[in-house]
Amino acid sequence: MRWNLPPDDLPTAWFNVAPHLPAPLEPPLHPATREPIGPDDLAPLFPMALIAQEVSTEPTVDIPGPVLDVLRLWRPTPLVRATRLEAALGTPARIYYKDESVSPAGSHKPNTAVPQAYYNKVEGVPRLTTETGAGQWGSALSFATSLFGLECMVYMVRASFEQKPYRRMLMETWGGSVVPSPVDDPGHPGSLGSAISDAVRDAVGRSDSHYALGSVLNHVLLHQTVIGLEAKQQLELAGERLPDVVIGSCGGGSNLGGISLPFVPDDGVRLLAVEPASCPTLTEGHFDYDFGDTAGLTPLLPMYTLGHEFIPPTIHAGGLRYHGDSPIISALVRAGRMEAVAYAQSKVFEAGVQFARTQGAVPAPETTHAIRAAIDEALVAKELGEERVILFSYSGHGLLDLSAYDDYLHGRLTD
Repeated sequence: MRWNLPPDDLPTAWFNVAPHLPAPLEPPLHPATREPIGPDDLAPLFPMALIAQEVSTEPTVDIPGPVLDVLRLWRPTPLVRATRLEAALGTPARIYYKDESVSPAGSHKPNTAVPQAYYNKVEGVPRLTTETGAGQWGSALSFATSLFGLECMVYMVRASFEQKPYRRMLMETWGGSVVPSPVDDPGHPGSLGSAISDAVRDAVGRSDSHYALGSVLNHVLLHQTVIGLEAKQQLELAGERLPDVVIGSCGGGSNLGGISLPFVPDDGVRLLAVEPASCPTLTEGHFDYDFGDTAGLTPLLPMYTLGHEFIPPTIHAGGLRYHGDSPIISALVRAGRMEAVAYAQSKVFEAGVQFARTQGAVPAPETTHAIRAAIDEALVAKELGEERVILFSYSGHGLLDLSAYDDYLHGRLTD
């Protein structure tokens, strides 16, 4: 069972959660002075339109027409009820998922890659640099820059560069240039933090370049709220008032924010972040100001962190291997408005295989974290004999991650 919206029902404005947060966000700090940063400090990295969105307190932000024109290539995305999974679990819960895998890049990431490429094009910036973990963000930005005629330089975490060659090929097909990170240490497995350092260092060293970030920052989560806004409309079509729980996998927070932030004002809707046990930022990290990158080049952000020098194990869910979390997500968890849970790698792949063998679709390793939590929520509903409405973000497909499933199915996957 699935619910589709016509292209004319695509949201024309992003939802800004800032007015609904328990308290205003603390400002980012300059990496050298430790003083609050201003727009001029960010101008070498971002176009002014994105800097304005970063600090906006307006309840909504209009989506530019050229961005809507591109988003309509695949949006609105379907809302699907996982009836076969429900039957396999024997649960009275109703499980819905927002299928972001239908985008050209196969994940939610183009929702922000497209506006970021557009705003840089408008400002006359011809080249963007970025990092990527599993390759989904690098793929999305390569896709977006190809549409707006920009160059794209991607620093890919070395462990993923070696594990996922087809992601590199996809980026190169869209015109992106891809190198393994860290660039100065070929024996290092890399991390998102070190890849960010490489990308920022590149951008600030050239007058023709800006930096684009796929997660964490406020404007990135803002762009992703099209997911939750569409889901609200589709749940009404499905006859549901509101979900009992909204679930998303969490690395930096963009996919999680996209599905959950439009539900923040709704009392009684639980919000659940799911992260890997090998990189348990929200569940075992501490709240503090920390750098977003390993080298300490970025502004310091108020967030839950494992420390910017933390190098996570080389799990297959490369997109979740990040030491920190979005300030917005961190603020919600700190205030108790959002919960967090962590799972070991074997448990999430078990859930991914169960989903594939019931619903048919093969999820990305990152997505299996949300599926694991959705299954566990459904089993609790079964134990209690309660009907519950569970909504999760199916953030991407796993068709370029089959080596991970090969490791799981043949006993080579370790926790």
